[in-house]
Amino acid sequence: MFWTVQHIVFIVALVGFTLATAYTDTYRWKIPNKLTLPFFGLGLVYQLVFWGLQPWHGLMDSHGLLDGLAGFGLGFGLYFLLWIVAGGGGGDVKLMGALGAWLGFKLTFWLIIASLVMVVIDGVIVTVYKSLTMGMKNFKKQHLGTGRTDAKGKAVFKQESTSEKRKRRMLPFAIPVAMAVWLVMLTNATGVIKGGQLGPERRPQPQPQMQQQQAAAER
Repeated sequence: MFWTVQHIVFIVALVGFTLATAYTDTYRWKIPNKLTLPFFGLGLVYQLVFWGLQPWHGLMDSHGLLDGLAGFGLGFGLYFLLWIVAGGGGGDVKLMGALGAWLGFKLTFWLIIASLVMVVIDGVIVTVYKSLTMGMKNFKKQHLGTGRTDAKGKAVFKQESTSEKRKRRMLPFAIPVAMAVWLVMLTNATGVIKGGQLGPERRPQPQPQMQQQQAAAER
């Protein structure tokens, strides 16, 4: 049966959280700790309540607290490295870590791939739309690396303020991440991604010795 309490809690929590973070990142230019940190803690509680302390079966086929911690490590760790190398917002790092605690390692892995695809698709759509509505000259002036040009239209490279960086931002990161989360949940629920939080209930695989005993008993 699909609509178990675990499924409902998971879907409602993920949809509500991604909508909230998309809103704050769009209109307040940040993803606050008061959203990400409690959601991370609730993710570990979710794993314990519905999956417990299950034994480790590998990165792609585990459930429970260890899987939640592995998902957190993948989401937070990867984006923390990107934050150190390329900069960006610390809220994005904590967003991916909090989501990882709920999704587990396998779905976090697919979330990272899906979010990259969504960033590219959304970026192209926003670029085309703004180029048509603003005109190429105004678009380039607002979204160049420094957000500034001289009288001849050439880029002027200088240090940007925080407000200037925000005006230059094409799309809040939480929006493509929210879309990617919904896509991952849909593909997991429909069986395109096997296992995961919304896949069929996992049953322990019989060990070779148990299989031999069962075969002997049937003879």
